[in-house]
Amino acid sequence: MNRIDISHLPLRPTIHKKNATIAQVQGNQSFVNHLQKATKNGTLKISKHANERMIERNIHISEQEWKQMSQKVYEARAKGVKQPLVLMNQAALIVSAKNETVITAMERSETKNQIFTNIDGTIVL
Repeated sequence: MNRIDISHLPLRPTIHKKNATIAQVQGNQSFVNHLQKATKNGTLKISKHANERMIERNIHISEQEWKQMSQKVYEARAKGVKQPLVLMNQAALIVSAKNETVITAMERSETKNQIFTNIDGTIVL
């Protein structure tokens, strides 16, 4: 009878889940890090429409605020949010987390009597 050498096998078996997602296997925080690395610079793009609205309404967002907003959008995306409303002190933005793009922007004062549709999450900064 032949002997099988098992000395090179790990002590604990590796368990592979058939349909596990990356977030389940590596943890949500790791997923967010991978997601940010997969994007060019970890910040959101601005659609032509949103850019026009920001110019018309004189909305200026600092680089630090963009980074913070981008990070929160990526975190929301990791939790399954596809299109969040981002509320900032001076502006309200609707973002496509899937496309990593700001879709539209308005001054915060304009949001008082508005109804926001087609959003599935809210980020308050």
